[in-house]
Amino acid sequence: MVEVVGVRYRDAGHVYYFTPGDSEYAYNDKVLVESQQTLHIATVAIPKRDIDLEDLPETINPILHKATTAELKKSNKNEEDAKKAFLIAKEKIRDRKLEMKIVQVEYTFDRSKLTFYFAADGRIDFRELVKDLAAVFRTRIELKQIGVRDEAKMIGSIGPCGRPLCCSSFLGDFVPVSIKMAKEQGLSLNPTKISGLCGRLMCCLQYESEAYEAAKKELPDFGKTLETPDGKGKVVGLNLLSRLVSVRLNGRENPVEYEWDELKNFIQVGEMNG
Repeated sequence: MVEVVGVRYRDAGHVYYFTPGDSEYAYNDKVLVESQQTLHIATVAIPKRDIDLEDLPETINPILHKATTAELKKSNKNEEDAKKAFLIAKEKIRDRKLEMKIVQVEYTFDRSKLTFYFAADGRIDFRELVKDLAAVFRTRIELKQIGVRDEAKMIGSIGPCGRPLCCSSFLGDFVPVSIKMAKEQGLSLNPTKISGLCGRLMCCLQYESEAYEAAKKELPDFGKTLETPDGKGKVVGLNLLSRLVSVRLNGRENPVEYEWDELKNFIQVGEMNG
């Protein structure tokens, strides 16, 4: 086991692990760290904990120290200058008539690199744009193309549920989401109903997926013939979370709804008596 602290470089960003050394760091502390020979101001997301060595990257750097007032002031200045760089980049893109959209701009703490995140439908030849930006900012320029999910995460907004987007408020990493999850939860497969603002399947479809999968394994399948207190019938409906089973009894038109735990006990008693 290795003692580590998890930090994020931005809100709801990926968690990176560093060793704390002899210092104590609390949740939300601002710290100075070094990664890939670049300094960053980061926020403690996971206080000191032990993690198996096999679950960590090969190289783990130590946290340098808690960020000082002067360092936080410098970080704020970097953020303000990045906003100005955003506007300049938009102007340069317009001048070059490039089909791309700047989403976010970030300075590293030591200003050794300025990163421009952009969205575009296809590949973009931005070599001349890099030269334009380097001439203005006189530092190393990096342009990174991002997908629609990352774009929504960086910009942020309000989801169909009326709450801030999960990806921009607390989800550190995107999780795989499939149409199968919507089917198992009995949701409408209308794309407008199950898609987020990014146009992809909503991340929240995954939250209850495990519970639905577990319930589906325990409850009977559609079409299965069951013995009920009212006679035999076929399963025609399931409410997985409420654990309700709808059965169309032989000779009856309308299905009857049973609580699965009671129906299961009835079936088991019948099997024992049989």
